[in-house]
Amino acid sequence: MAGPGAFGRYSHAVVRALPEAPGAEGPGGPLDLAKAQRQLGVFAGILRQQLGLQVVALPPVAPRAVLLEDVAVVQGDTALLTRPWEPARRDELGSVRAVLEELKLRVVAVTDEGATLDGSDVLFTGREFFVGISRWTNHRGAEMVADAFRDFAVSTVPVGGGGHLKSFCSMAAPDTIAIGSSEAAQRAMKAMEQLSDHGYGRLSVPDDPAGNCLFARLGPGGCALVHRSPEEFPHSLQPFQKLPGCTLVPASCSEVAKLGGALSSCALLVNTRPEA
Repeated sequence: MAGPGAFGRYSHAVVRALPEAPGAEGPGGPLDLAKAQRQLGVFAGILRQQLGLQVVALPPVAPRAVLLEDVAVVQGDTALLTRPWEPARRDELGSVRAVLEELKLRVVAVTDEGATLDGSDVLFTGREFFVGISRWTNHRGAEMVADAFRDFAVSTVPVGGGGHLKSFCSMAAPDTIAIGSSEAAQRAMKAMEQLSDHGYGRLSVPDDPAGNCLFARLGPGGCALVHRSPEEFPHSLQPFQKLPGCTLVPASCSEVAKLGGALSSCALLVNTRPEA
């Protein structure tokens, strides 16, 4: 298995465009389609131009299908197709399987009809997995993560507030967890600290959505962190500025957030060069 030093190395990003469906609405309200398309286009440009990834675009289907992270968990050469809590979203799995197989990943799937698993509830730290137990993901779904990635410890974390685990946290750097400041976020962080044998650093941000960001290594020594824009969350920028040697890349995600997503929801990151 890849060690912690490989964390954040990627070669490809799989994304999906929004369908031309004016009037689409998510849990956060009506979607501004043009604005959402611009934000997703900028995000894909960041992945391609600033992170140096090869971007693979899937054809549009339903609006929430842009939240690709929900339907697959990718680590190393293995991809686990999830069993989303929303039955309609399970129709997305076929096209995702096809592209992951084209990228030469070993693809396995959750087949247990008693399991629900959204990938946005799965946090990989480079050392272990934390799986949020939420309205979207149950314990049987967490067991499927453990079955697929047997080289890593898998722990379950209760998630309050109706969101996903990664709606308020992510890896801001190797061994550093970005975490929001709500009560639900802080309870989850305390649980992760108690469950792990490793001492993670904590980077606290005032706004829960800003706790979701994307860390990536650049070349032999650099790294970048894609984070929510200061126009969206001005008070959460300063904590990220404390990260040493990391290029900060702001990205807006307000329209995807209306669909129930976050920055990490918008792409599946894959490394087909594990030796890199």
